Amino acid sequence: MAAQAAAAAQAAAAQAAQAEAADSWYLALLGFAEHFRTSSPPKIRLCVHCLQAVFPFKPPQRIEARTHLQLGSVLYHHTKNSEQARSHLEKAWLISQQVSFPYVKFEAASLLSELYCQENSVDAAKPLLRKAIQISQQTPYWHCRLLFQLAQLHTLEKDLVSACDLLGVGAEYARVVGSEYTRALFLLSKGMLLLMERKLQEVHPLLTLCGQIVENWQGNPIQKESLRVFFLVLQVTHYLDAGQVKSVKPCLKQLQQCIQTISTLHDDEILPSNPADLFHWLPKEHMCVLVYLVTVMHSMQAGYLEKAQKYTDKALMQLEKLKMLDCSPILSSFQVILLEHIIMCRLVTGHKATALQEISQVCQLCQQSPRLFSNHAAQLHTLLGLYCVSVNCMDNAEAQFTTALRLTNHQELWAFIVTNLASVYIREGNRHQEVLYSLLERINPDHSFPVSSHCLRAAAFYVRGLFSFFQGRYNEAKRFLRETLKMSNAEDLNRLTACSLVLLGHIFYVLGNHRESNNMVVPAMQLASKIPDMSVQLWSSALLRDLNKACGNAMDAHEAAQMHQNFSQQLLQDHIEACSLPEHNLITTVHPLCSSKLRMDPTPAWPASCEALMGRCPRGTMPDSPSPRP
Repeated sequence: MAAQAAAAAQAAAAQAAQAEAADSWYLALLGFAEHFRTSSPPKIRLCVHCLQAVFPFKPPQRIEARTHLQLGSVLYHHTKNSEQARSHLEKAWLISQQVSFPYVKFEAASLLSELYCQENSVDAAKPLLRKAIQISQQTPYWHCRLLFQLAQLHTLEKDLVSACDLLGVGAEYARVVGSEYTRALFLLSKGMLLLMERKLQEVHPLLTLCGQIVENWQGNPIQKESLRVFFLVLQVTHYLDAGQVKSVKPCLKQLQQCIQTISTLHDDEILPSNPADLFHWLPKEHMCVLVYLVTVMHSMQAGYLEKAQKYTDKALMQLEKLKMLDCSPILSSFQVILLEHIIMCRLVTGHKATALQEISQVCQLCQQSPRLFSNHAAQLHTLLGLYCVSVNCMDNAEAQFTTALRLTNHQELWAFIVTNLASVYIREGNRHQEVLYSLLERINPDHSFPVSSHCLRAAAFYVRGLFSFFQGRYNEAKRFLRETLKMSNAEDLNRLTACSLVLLGHIFYVLGNHRESNNMVVPAMQLASKIPDMSVQLWSSALLRDLNKACGNAMDAHEAAQMHQNFSQQLLQDHIEACSLPEHNLITTVHPLCSSKLRMDPTPAWPASCEALMGRCPRGTMPDSPSPRP
């Protein structure tokens, strides 16, 4: 008996020594791999060699699966060898299903589906994610993460119905596993997609529920504030999409206060006790840029263009710093949207040359990313169309706007383009009467206006007033313009107010009612100076000059004439500078997709400028992750 016990003890000691030796070589190779991966600069070839050296030792399946995952991850993130990366990730996925190793199994599925999408093999990514979701229900973190990932995939394919369904499933699962925080993330993400689909009847009760969850949740202060930022961003963008610039102010103020609170909080990196809470929406720095962005959007719509410029400069400076360390595609999206808005500001303030250079910058950014180009092609052509109008190249403006119409499925953008195209045709006279009447009928604000935007509907009234003015139907023009004034005053749409006032002043001047004309033109000039809107200032100063001449006010007429001369010189100098730039040739660029028929009716909405900002980012260290690992 004693001899048998001694033999058993000796065998056990030998096995332990062998296991310890195995652990030693594995940990040594893993340590070397991690050292080479984190070197500056990284030595990826040596890292890969160390990981490949694991396989000749015939390691257990768990180590084999994890090593394939590590190799696949390194090759995917640090090389262009997608074929080898895919091979290793597929092996990690297959082997890990034979052993109980959730981290490797689900990480491999997640990375592999990303790789499939990168290779345009979406049909391979979807069933893989569905399978992983099906078998991950006992692992809350991975189940939620994979649901977010599949929802994101459907969103990028513009299948918002499927994405919303998955987010609803995720919200219910999070509730069951006791994660109100992640439940709120799922619901807010769903609310964002419903807003994109314009399903407002479903959005309002959902956002109300989200607001209650966010206020009642007691947890990490930064997580709580980030949920509040997400919630407020949705509210603000909803108001801005509806053109309700005045109504949005309380929400926008809350959002700005919230981001200031977040910037003062210290992230102590204490991991939540519930693994389902291991997510965050966006990093603090990204949220700051996003708040700058929505502030710029509001300032642009309201006509506070100097404020828009100030916040654009801040946001672009922050973006440049972030992009040095972070290659997240959402940063490029933020940059493009910021530039799109500031370009419109430049055109209004009489800085066409700068606007044109920034349009060229947007083109370059979009060319670096096929997805970005696809999402912003219509906006690019719209901006070029607006630039063409500003330099009086009406044929090119028409070509750019009609190209943009062919490229967009976004209802608000469609209405914006049609409104501007109609104004081009109005200025062109009788050349396009049939098409013009057709466009005006489709954006008739008195009847079935295609979008719910207060701002766009007010603009449509203005265009109708402009058309009636050119037709000599002054009473009809006054009716339309008064409606524009009523709507623009209700929501502080300063540019529309200024344009309507100066056009009404022009009508009263033509009708010989100089007193009423002066009552319109003077506040138009004051408002245009505040914005500042160079074109309205030029127009107003010309009217003031003629009005004062007609009334015998020689000194006031001379002062107005001098102002008009100054504005003319500034605009002419900027016009010459812009037209002499090589980027001016962009106005002749027409996208190859323009061969399709001109889209005269808006199709279901898809905001090309929107990114699906769902709670997909892991927070802190992933659960069950081996340490150390490259």
